[in-house]
Amino acid sequence: MAKKPKKQQQPGGTPATVALTAAGTAFTVHAYEHDPASASYGEEAAEALGVSPDRVFKTLVADVDGTLTVAVVPVAGSLDLKALASAVGGKRATMADPAAAERTTGYVRGGISPLGQRKRLRTVLDASARSHPTICVSAGRRGLEVELAPTDLASLTGALFAEIGRE
Repeated sequence: MAKKPKKQQQPGGTPATVALTAAGTAFTVHAYEHDPASASYGEEAAEALGVSPDRVFKTLVADVDGTLTVAVVPVAGSLDLKALASAVGGKRATMADPAAAERTTGYVRGGISPLGQRKRLRTVLDASARSHPTICVSAGRRGLEVELAPTDLASLTGALFAEIGRE
């Protein structure tokens, strides 16, 4: 029996950039040299790109009542787990096990993108994203970000906007 050919990605592409290209969405890729010693992936990205930390969003995976859920919040703040649970009609949220998050999304920690995940998870985008014409999120690899309109991100991921971040 012949082996199935593997899906070919664009050179240097990630599942996130491939999904954006396939959808015909306008986006810009920003690459920077990732420092493995950096304490915060998101803050490192904001600094390296010269972008305000309130426009760079981190992708976090939480467990809401037994269901993995993606939260996209500004790197300048943190995730309000109670608000996330409430936003999706849940009772309790905790941060997901990192190995489960990596296995489910297909990305490594620090490079998890809300786009092009192995298994599409319900997604909540912090409402503050609407105050920016574009935001940056991980492109699926440490040292690689994509900049796009928050409405495009919400549309592609099926995300709902809710106040889930706190400063």
